[in-house]
Amino acid sequence: MTTRTPTAPATTLWEETDSPLGTFLLAGDGRTVVATRLPGQWAKEDVPEEWVLAPGAMAPAAAQLDEYFTGARRTFDLQFVPSGTPFQLAVWRALLTIPYGRTASYGDIATKVGNKKATRAVGMANNRNPIALFIPCHRVIGANGSLTGYGGGLEMKSWLLDHERSVASGQGPRG
Repeated sequence: MTTRTPTAPATTLWEETDSPLGTFLLAGDGRTVVATRLPGQWAKEDVPEEWVLAPGAMAPAAAQLDEYFTGARRTFDLQFVPSGTPFQLAVWRALLTIPYGRTASYGDIATKVGNKKATRAVGMANNRNPIALFIPCHRVIGANGSLTGYGGGLEMKSWLLDHERSVASGQGPRG
């Protein structure tokens, strides 16, 4: 989410894009992203009726996602406009501060948003992150270092964390 407050596009466009993990759904207007859906976690019949299928409309986001998977991109240069409560928005902003290839605990994020006892609420906000991967909820782990819940499943979360660690250490992207 940027320093200025971008507004959601008047018409939400969406498209599919392939990745090493499967097919993502990207929604927004190209430079502004309002939603993603992880591979295996969406079906065309579940896409909101008012969204317009527009192959190529999300090309900037799709290209950056591809660069992420090839190891050429560690941060995204897009505007994110998630819809949520003020607390959820604060949590999602905090997620954007977790460095690529690193993790933070739910407690770390709770402390960052000003309520160190709100770990469960942080978990719920993480679970409702509408722009998964771009807003890196996969980088949040349990206090003991264990992998905990992820919308795409723990196998996907593990893959993403291993991919980022591999790229950050200079070993290259996962295949």
